Amino acid sequence: MASKTLTETPSQKAQERGNLARKRLYTLKEGAAYLGRSEWGMRELIWAGAIPIVKPREARKIFLDINDLDRFVEANKSVYR
Repeated sequence: MASKTLTETPSQKAQERGNLARKRLYTLKEGAAYLGRSEWGMRELIWAGAIPIVKPREARKIFLDINDLDRFVEANKSVYR
């Protein structure tokens, strides 16, 4: 069994992030981490209609589409002057 070294190269780290980026649907917790917000902060954005959700029929769990999260980031960018 190979052990994970403490000195990963930048390309190894980028590859790990790339594997995460390919995921389409995120849980509420993952979406909050992606945007750097708390889970309750994400709930407030959802309730305000700022971020749509994906909810399979008769399921309790909700998901967030990565494309919607990226659109939210782009729509809320500003330049500091």
